[in-house]
Amino acid sequence: MYVVLTTKPGEYRSEGGEGVETIAAYEYRFYGKTKAIFTIAKINEDSRVLIIEEGPGGTTNNITTRQMEKFDTVDDAYAELESLTNFGSIDAELIKAE
Repeated sequence: MYVVLTTKPGEYRSEGGEGVETIAAYEYRFYGKTKAIFTIAKINEDSRVLIIEEGPGGTTNNITTRQMEKFDTVDDAYAELESLTNFGSIDAELIKAE
């Protein structure tokens, strides 16, 4: 199974924890400005994800992937990301992160 982790720079970041393997990451740019970073990750049944709030007093949550939207294949996860950039005439793009 696969999930898409979301990071919003300046707000929070998602990191794979136990049982999570990163496949690829993409910057989501909306009208030239990076709004989010999406990471496609392979998970196992007992996987966990860290959600870390940025800034003073930020908290860290260690959550199970049980409650996340899952995709059967990596191609399904990529298709979900692609749907973000295909909405009318908006200027949005995914750029593969290095």
